[in-house]
Amino acid sequence: MSTVLKVEDLGKKYILHHQRTGRYIALRDVIADSVKSLGKKVLNPMRYRYSVSHSSKEEFWALKDVSFEVEQGDRVGIIGRNGAGKSTLLKLLSRITEPTSGRITIKGRVASLLEVGTGFHPELTGRENIFLNGAVLGMGRAEIRRKFDEIVDFAEVEKFLDTPVKRYSSGMYVRLAFAVAAHLEPKILIVDEVLAVGDAQFQKKCLGKMEAVAQEGRTVLFVSHNMNAISSLCSTGIVLANGKLQFEGDARAAISHYLMFGADSAYTCRENCDTGYPVITRAWFENKAGDTTSQYYIGEEVYVVIESANPEGIAIEISLSFWDNLRRPLWNFTHEMHGLKPIPGSKRTRARIAFHPPQLTISELLVDMAIGPKGGFPYYDHIISGIKCAIIEKGDGILYRRFPEWPIFCDAQLTYEVLNETNEQR
Repeated sequence: MSTVLKVEDLGKKYILHHQRTGRYIALRDVIADSVKSLGKKVLNPMRYRYSVSHSSKEEFWALKDVSFEVEQGDRVGIIGRNGAGKSTLLKLLSRITEPTSGRITIKGRVASLLEVGTGFHPELTGRENIFLNGAVLGMGRAEIRRKFDEIVDFAEVEKFLDTPVKRYSSGMYVRLAFAVAAHLEPKILIVDEVLAVGDAQFQKKCLGKMEAVAQEGRTVLFVSHNMNAISSLCSTGIVLANGKLQFEGDARAAISHYLMFGADSAYTCRENCDTGYPVITRAWFENKAGDTTSQYYIGEEVYVVIESANPEGIAIEISLSFWDNLRRPLWNFTHEMHGLKPIPGSKRTRARIAFHPPQLTISELLVDMAIGPKGGFPYYDHIISGIKCAIIEKGDGILYRRFPEWPIFCDAQLTYEVLNETNEQR
């Protein structure tokens, strides 16, 4: 297999401007300040020879020192949190913007689908935009004519083909844009999170098309927050964090790394604790003996402890959702589901929930946590992947086995206590 994409020490820097003011500046203030400044300059030109700037500049590296190679036919999933640098990387690879440092080597034609309706003119019809967008992506008129029927059939917009695309829904936009890009027959197909706009049936259709593209020996770079799509489509994965390459390897290993990054076996609230509403201040896993833990053996009981601050003393209910390392659902916990009463209002409370799961055949366990009023909704506080732990086999190592069938129902017991100065610290 030959290398079709090589990225070496890639970096992209932006300059951020910060206005040194604590209030909103109205247009009348700008005009008044300008007149005053002009008057002072006229009256005393030497004193105001140099203008004083009230703004500061800051360098921001959206990407820094990123290096990787992609072989022909690879299906690469690029994942990371919002602001990690994924879209910046794709824009650099698509030659939409120039890198600040480093080098990109690409062999072959690239087709990019980065935003809904990129390359479309709103006043033109769907038919006209197919020719326009195809030309923008490098297709000749004869090639577009040859593939026109396939594009229309794939996009499922034949009924609206002669309607201006400004009247299209966002879903119709993305269907048509993807259809044109996918039928360009590029050597490298770059697709951003735009597929999230389409419905489930169209997403499945797009994933099938990208898989067919890869089987034909072409390369796919796919950005998505849908871990199931990344897992089913991609063979390798790249994880970006804060503009840097954090992990590169097998797609499932990359997903596991991404989901575990930022979650921990214990959670401590550092923000949002003075809202007046109940908030989760601490959470962790325990073993049966009451000691904090970051791992369980297969079949062992799971204990989740949650401390909450409740300034108004409102009665609260706890909701928990358990997931595996690929963000697939395992089981849920709510007061209603287990016939439990709300926790009476106290300013500080510690709740301990014991679960008796079946023989879990997963590698990690992640927990979403929430507290709300009686009935559970709306949430006062909600934390995604707040805590995590490993599921291991007695003896050696983390297991990767068959995923258990959904849903799993776990028996649960809830105990709680009111915290005071003597029992608040562990």
